[in-house]
Amino acid sequence: MLNHPAIDPVAISLGPVQIHWYGIMYLLAFATAWFLAGRNSERPWSPVAKTQVEDLIVYGAWGVILGGRLGYMFFYNADKWLADPAMLLRIWEGGMSFHGGLIGVAIAIFIYTRKHRLSFLSLADFVVPLVPAGLFFGRIGNFIGQELYGRATDMPWGMLFPADPTQLARHPSQLYEAFLEGLVLFVVVNWFARKPRLAGEVTGVFLVLYGCFRFVVEFVREPDAQFAGQTGMIESLSWMTRGQTLCVPMVLLGLWFMRKTLQRLSERPATN
Repeated sequence: MLNHPAIDPVAISLGPVQIHWYGIMYLLAFATAWFLAGRNSERPWSPVAKTQVEDLIVYGAWGVILGGRLGYMFFYNADKWLADPAMLLRIWEGGMSFHGGLIGVAIAIFIYTRKHRLSFLSLADFVVPLVPAGLFFGRIGNFIGQELYGRATDMPWGMLFPADPTQLARHPSQLYEAFLEGLVLFVVVNWFARKPRLAGEVTGVFLVLYGCFRFVVEFVREPDAQFAGQTGMIESLSWMTRGQTLCVPMVLLGLWFMRKTLQRLSERPATN
């Protein structure tokens, strides 16, 4: 088995001021998105001019932060949130949801398109290639902070996390997600977006692949403590985690966005 490197979650301490690795990962995510957006805005079919990139990144950042926090409260801690509404503001206690952040970014994109009179799907296609890099940095932040580790395993790459009270070897699921949702998704979505596509196609590819990758990793990811022992709303689907449940509509929506591409592929004559 492997041992977690036990990296101090505080990267820099300046007296009473502490800079955590997780915050640095967010900064790297937004900086990378800014760089990629500036580069992609030079494509002839880009709906965004280079001078508009800064404004777009600010909208997206607010969508990620507000949506991620509200989504975590709503999807994963609704009971505690209702009992203690101030919990929403205590961000230092942890808790961000990708699915909530996705909804937040979608709302931010909608507001941005209303302001600049752009197509929602065209702008979404511009934004989604920026997302996997942020997911990669976010999962590395989870790994450093020893958050969201996997289920117990006897595989040779099982890892001991010092913060785990059980001290069982576990799947380093944060690294699985960094690889699939970060590196692989980045390569595929950016490769697909390198040419002009029908509005919504790039977004569809992103939604389908992320949903599938996350659904698979959830099988080896330790369920959130507040859902341990719970059964699903539908008895036959009680094996599904909350993350898997949230991924299903993502995949279906992604397939709907890609419907014209899938239709063209099905109509293509077979070759012998």
